[in-house]
Amino acid sequence: MAPISTIPAGFKSRHAATEYIESEMKKRIMFLDGAMGTQIQNLRLSEEDFRGERFKDHTHDLKGNNDLLVLTQPKAIYGIHRNYLLAGADFIETNTFSGTTIAQADYGMESVVYELNKIAAEIARDACADVLKETPDRPRFVCGAIGPTNRTCSISPSVENPSFRNVTFDELV
Repeated sequence: MAPISTIPAGFKSRHAATEYIESEMKKRIMFLDGAMGTQIQNLRLSEEDFRGERFKDHTHDLKGNNDLLVLTQPKAIYGIHRNYLLAGADFIETNTFSGTTIAQADYGMESVVYELNKIAAEIARDACADVLKETPDRPRFVCGAIGPTNRTCSISPSVENPSFRNVTFDELV
């Protein structure tokens, strides 16, 4: 997979985008999108919707794996991004709250983590670029999102062995 550009749509460089954001923040409050999970729940998707054709025979239940929807329901995710942008968001987050191998292990989907994150960034960037065409005076930006995992390296899961960790820092990052 080819790398995705890190230069926001409408700018010639990251430096120019940074200058724009810093200038705008001196003039007004800039807005981040809202709760992606809530918008996904409002779609009332079924197990089959989460699986799509690609994962129809996957061995684990996939309903609730919202990040996977960038692969199985990309138009729905694009639509949510677009709606937030049209509602006034300056920044949208990638749909990757659980886009880690640790979180995806719950669904047996560790092998798609890189692809999932890359496609999520592309979908969000496409939404920003498309809305920019409609409102060329107001650029929009993509922020990568990552949520907590069900593991931590700050405390031990074992009361008997306080130095034990079930995950390493390298595994988390």
